[in-house]
Amino acid sequence: MRNIKRHIINWIKKYANEYNKVLVIGISGGIDSAVTSTLCAETKLKTIVVSMPIHQNNEELVRAQKHIKWLKNNYKNVESIEMDLSIVFDQFKKTMGQEFQDKLALANTRARIRMTTLYQIAGCKNGLVIGTGNKIEDFCIGFYTKYGDGGVDLSPIGDLMKSEVFNLAKELKIINDIQKAKPTDGLWEDSRNDEDQIGATYQEIEEAIKNLNSKKNNLSDREKEVIQIYLNFNKINQHKMKPIPVCIISKS
Repeated sequence: MRNIKRHIINWIKKYANEYNKVLVIGISGGIDSAVTSTLCAETKLKTIVVSMPIHQNNEELVRAQKHIKWLKNNYKNVESIEMDLSIVFDQFKKTMGQEFQDKLALANTRARIRMTTLYQIAGCKNGLVIGTGNKIEDFCIGFYTKYGDGGVDLSPIGDLMKSEVFNLAKELKIINDIQKAKPTDGLWEDSRNDEDQIGATYQEIEEAIKNLNSKKNNLSDREKEVIQIYLNFNKINQHKMKPIPVCIISKS
C-alpha cells in the first residue's frame, strides 16, 4: 500500500502543478472521501475540504467534522469550509412542485447541488474538484450520481477496489470511526447505507467480479445472486460509465 500511496500522491501533485491549481474536495464522513482528502493533503499543495450537509444524518456529519479536524491538526496546507445546503435543497423542492418529488431523483439532486457548490468554490479559488469514487462504484456498477459526485476534474482512487481503499485508510491512519462505519452515499435522511441500496456488500461485489472472470462451477446460491446483482447494475448504469454518445454526421 505504501507504493500505491506514493504513486497517487505524486500523480495528484503532477496534475495540479501542471495547471497551477489548488485542490477542492467534499468530505462526507465516509472512507472514500477521508482517504482521498488525506492523499490530497499529503501532496503539500493547498487543499480545501468542504462539508456540505443537507439534512444530514448526524453520525455522518460528526464523522466528517472529526476527519476535517484531524486533517487540519496534521496538515498545515488544509483549509476547511462548511456550507449547510439544507435551505438550498428545500427551496429547490418547493420550486419544483408536487409533480417532481420522486425520492430517488431528489436524492440525486443532493449530489448535484454539492457538485455545483464544489465547482463554485473551485472557480473562486483557482481549484480542481477532486473525485472520491472507487473502482467498484465508478467503473463496475455505476453507483454514483451522474453530474453529481460523478462530476469531477480528476479521480485519484478510481482504480482502487473498496478493499484497497480500506487498506490504504489503515496506511494513512484514518480515524477509526470512519474505518468502522458502513459505507453510505449520504443522500438520504434515513440511515440506509450502500449495502441496503445495492443488495450486497462491496466485498461480495469484488468476489462476484472474480467469480465472473474465473467461471467457477461450484458457486453457492448467494454467490450466483450477487453476480446477478453486479450484472444488473453494470447493465443499467452503462450510460454513466461510457462516454456521452455523439451523433456523428457524415461529411461525404
